[in-house]
Amino acid sequence: MLILYETPAGYAVFKMTDEKKLKDVDNIYEHFSTASKAQSALELVSFKKFKTTAEAVEGATAIADGKLNKTLKKLLKSKVDASEKLAVGDAKLGALIKDQLELSCVNNAGVNELMRGIRLHIDSLLGEHKAELSAMNLALAHSLGRYKVKFNPEKIDTMIVQAVSLLDDLDKELNNYAMRLREWYGWHFPEIGKIVPDHQAFAKTVKLIGMRQKAISTDLSGVLPEELETRVKEEAEMSMGTDISPIDLIHIEELCDQVIELTQYRAQLSDYLKNRMSALAPNLTVLLGELVGARLISHAGSLVNLAKYPASTVQILGAEKALFRALKSKKDTPKYGLIYHAALVGQAPPKLKGKMARKLAAKVSLSTRIDALADDSQGATVGLESRALLEDQLRNEEERGPKRISGVGHKQDKYQFKSETFEYDDSADGVKKGKKHRLDDNDDEELPKKAKKIKLEEDAEEDTETPKKKEKKKKVKKEAQEDDEE
Repeated sequence: MLILYETPAGYAVFKMTDEKKLKDVDNIYEHFSTASKAQSALELVSFKKFKTTAEAVEGATAIADGKLNKTLKKLLKSKVDASEKLAVGDAKLGALIKDQLELSCVNNAGVNELMRGIRLHIDSLLGEHKAELSAMNLALAHSLGRYKVKFNPEKIDTMIVQAVSLLDDLDKELNNYAMRLREWYGWHFPEIGKIVPDHQAFAKTVKLIGMRQKAISTDLSGVLPEELETRVKEEAEMSMGTDISPIDLIHIEELCDQVIELTQYRAQLSDYLKNRMSALAPNLTVLLGELVGARLISHAGSLVNLAKYPASTVQILGAEKALFRALKSKKDTPKYGLIYHAALVGQAPPKLKGKMARKLAAKVSLSTRIDALADDSQGATVGLESRALLEDQLRNEEERGPKRISGVGHKQDKYQFKSETFEYDDSADGVKKGKKHRLDDNDDEELPKKAKKIKLEEDAEEDTETPKKKEKKKKVKKEAQEDDEE
């Protein structure tokens, strides 16, 4: 039986002296307990070494991709006959050899134990090729590791994170420098601040003019349009600013140079970020734009981290403080975070912004996973289709208007007065006829409402009685009291 064993330096083919040893799987390790026993059990038939590290990486990756390397094919055709069995450590590799070269391959528990023994004493089994093996181990490990992570300078999201952070810092510095320049030069020529609102145009104009007395003779056609140029020259003649010294003007002009240089560098950085985002995340860039997409990647830490987030997290990414504040105070949670600055959310009406942010977050989550995990062949097709779908849905929502809460209106019947009436039931009273009971002041509270009503009616009847009947009733009451006292 022949044994195929792969090493970092090349392919080795061994021949087993006694095939009966493979039948006793539990005791195979005893035949490889020492290097001398391993050399007596195995014999090196052939060793085909790799010429370069690239060839070694190609052979390892070919097997991982389900292919046979040309070097391995030549070795097997020349050294292995169709009548012999070939022991292979990998079942997939055995299936490939069997399909393409029609050789009978063996892979079982005994072969796995045999491979462990070979791996333990590979240095002594290779003999003179031992030096080549030790030299190729580290080189192949680095090359194969770099291939497995698919190292590509165009797909490094760290550059995007740094670029968008620098872009934000540049915006802050530019704003500070421009406002300082306007305030500083405003003491000399305050009217120009309102005429030229753009920072870069303002810096170029100040550098060309210098002292406001030279504004009339200065050509500003390359910086400002005709209307603004005439206004600047008119205002310079009647300006209320104070005079400045030449050394003040030197420092102001140096500040103008800084503003102009920073503005130009910011434009270059913006183009660089756009190109990087188009290469790294084309679908995300189509949906959100390069700036918002880069901020999402920067906030998540990397493109892979952003791809792992669900759509609900992507929707509120950047509004964590508001979210936890709302959860703590048991109020409404925020509807959007950094995704609010996207064009699709910005152009939606106020009532549809939350709904649009939720739909956009779902598409962003899908597009990010395609950008991070799929092949480059996908391109930006998914992003373009998602954007077109969202735009159509937004257009339909705007045209549809507010929805009806219920599909069919419920008609209420007119109220009709009932013809049935109920009279008072005297039998429900708790007062018995016959011997009367004297009532105290506290008894009125314990009497039910019906009894109180009856008592009031009896009092009204007494008021209508004649004086003779009253006297008779008083006598009856006195007799009743005397009977109670006895």
